[in-house]
Parts: sequence; structure tokens; C-alpha cells
Amino acid sequence: MTLDTRSLLPIAEHAVTIATEIIRTKLPGIITAKGDRDMATEVDYAVEEAVRDFLARETPEIGFLGEEEGVSSVGDGLMWALDPLDGTANFLHGIPLCGVSLGLVDDDRPTLGVIELPFLATRYTCAQDHGAKIDGRTIRASDTEDLDAAIVAIGDYAVGNDAETRNRPRLALTQELAARVQRVRMFGSAAIDLAWVADSKVDASIMLANNPWDTAAGVLIAREAGATVVDMDGSPHTMNSRATIAAGPKLIADLVELIAEAQKTAKS
Repeated sequence: MTLDTRSLLPIAEHAVTIATEIIRTKLPGIITAKGDRDMATEVDYAVEEAVRDFLARETPEIGFLGEEEGVSSVGDGLMWALDPLDGTANFLHGIPLCGVSLGLVDDDRPTLGVIELPFLATRYTCAQDHGAKIDGRTIRASDTEDLDAAIVAIGDYAVGNDAETRNRPRLALTQELAARVQRVRMFGSAAIDLAWVADSKVDASIMLANNPWDTAAGVLIAREAGATVVDMDGSPHTMNSRATIAAGPKLIADLVELIAEAQKTAKS
């Protein structure tokens, strides 16, 4: 679809404002088990329903993908991708590291993104080729050159089916990072990991996973702030990638090499 996606940024921001109000004012309510150690709250579902309905009214020609209900509509080449509450486990435990992530995807690449961290009163926004901002102020990713000076965020360990097998490369990666980087951090929210790469709060983020609702907004925000975002093998990241690695350009090659070493260790 040919469209200046910047024109949709106010709509995306309004949708995220609706979500934020629900998160700040509604109790978690009934907890629904989605699998082993994976859950959703009433807030997750309430946010997704409210945002989906709002976007269906405002942009009926654009499809919608939500984490909890999946694809509810298919558009003409464009798709909203929403994580209604990224960091549900943190939310349940009163940890303020959670957020709303709304991206607009064209085929398999994001073109617009909004992430709000309701309990930190912080909003990240971007449109393709127009830079990334935090609360209206332009941000830039870190220019750290050396791994031993880098703080690196990693994604959650796997839960659910075959978690032990899927965690072998994650644990091997943690071990490699612990030996090489300044500090390793796990925040429990993909949206925060990527937004904080964009905002230079961390120098890199590594997730050995890639769900569009988790990464669509954050990947573009990081890129628009000057970070490089790649798949596990160093190829440019898309919504079909296996992993999501974001960092300042000077760190990417070393991180890809380190991840490859961790993969070998996990298989041995």
C-alpha cells in the first residue's frame, strides 16, 4: 500500500493513550493460563479489545494482529501489530517495567512505532525515515565500540513446551556475555529492551525470538535512533527473522560472532 505512514502516527498515539489509561487504572483481574508459566490478565485482553476496536474505526483498511487474539482483520498490505501489555509477569508483581507496543507493518517490515511505559510516564515514537523520539525529544542509540564497555539486555528465558532445549542457547549466550561485556540485564519486556537501545540506556539487546507484536514498534524505534537491528546470522531484521539483535553499529559484528559461539556451545 502506498501511504505516508507519518499521517497515522497521531492515530497510533491515541490508541496507545487508550491502552495506557486502562493499564494505569484497572486491576489485573482474572489470570488466564496460556501455557507453562505463561499467562494473560484481564488487562491484557481489555487493552487489546479497546485498541483493536479503536483502530478498526479509524483505519478499517489496515489489518490487525494482537498477541492475545491473533489476526482479527487483514488489510491491503498493512497490519497493526500490538502487544497490549508487554511484561505481564512484571505487571502482576508490581514491577513498573512493562509497556504497550504498537507497530505498523508493511509486508514484513515496520514503518511506524509507538511504545509507552505507563508506570515510567515515558513514550517512544517513530515513523520510518523521520527519526525516533522520547516524549517529543530526538534520541540516538549508543556509539559504544567495545563489548567490555557495553551493557547488554537479554530476552526472557523460554517457558512452555521444550523449554529446557530452547534455553540451552540462551544459557550459553548468558555465559558468553558474562565473560565479555560490562553488565548483562534482563528487564522482562522486549519493548523496553529495544526502546532503551534507542535511548542509549543499554548498548545492545539480544532476543533469541521474534514475535511481531513484541518487536515491530521497537525494531523501528531502535533503527530510527541509529541502531542496527539484525537476525541471528547478521542479516537485516524482518518480521520473519528468528532472532532480534539491536545495537549501535560498532557492536553488531562482535555480538553476532558471540551469538554464533553460544550456539556452538549449546549444541556440543
